[in-house]
Amino acid sequence: MSSTTKKALIQRFDRDNLYGWLNISTYVTATGIEILTQAGAHIVVPYEEIKLVCFVREFEAQDPGERRVFTSRPKTPGLWVRFRFKDNDLMEGLLPNDLLGQEAYGFSFTPPDAGSNTQRVFVPKAALESLQVLAVMGSQPRRPQRQTKPVPKEQISLFDVENG
Repeated sequence: MSSTTKKALIQRFDRDNLYGWLNISTYVTATGIEILTQAGAHIVVPYEEIKLVCFVREFEAQDPGERRVFTSRPKTPGLWVRFRFKDNDLMEGLLPNDLLGQEAYGFSFTPPDAGSNTQRVFVPKAALESLQVLAVMGSQPRRPQRQTKPVPKEQISLFDVENG
């Protein structure tokens, strides 16, 4: 049985980072992100204040300077996207290829460095200046239909038998 609460870090634009636990089934609300802080306070942080919500393995190991872009083309299936934040910061990630699974108030994606402390990231739409799709990963490339050249009329067929 898995836990319904996950360790998280909320990076805010103008204030200090906020560490706590999120209920993964109910943390996204109409007014903001619900978090239980390390001090035991249950608060709702408005989307306008939030830059990123990072689901982390450990609180102490979180380094806000982790790699934010892919160093090479990702191999995992999904949509390779680039987020531009209102403070002109950039971050890339992989969105699921199923857009019906996206939340109404933001985007949940896999960050570029799979081995880092950050396992998953949620970005509120209110924090974004733009979202650019860079590539669709994991889809099989379509092979064009092989075009056959028309046979010239003067060419004889190998199995043509003339009655003579």
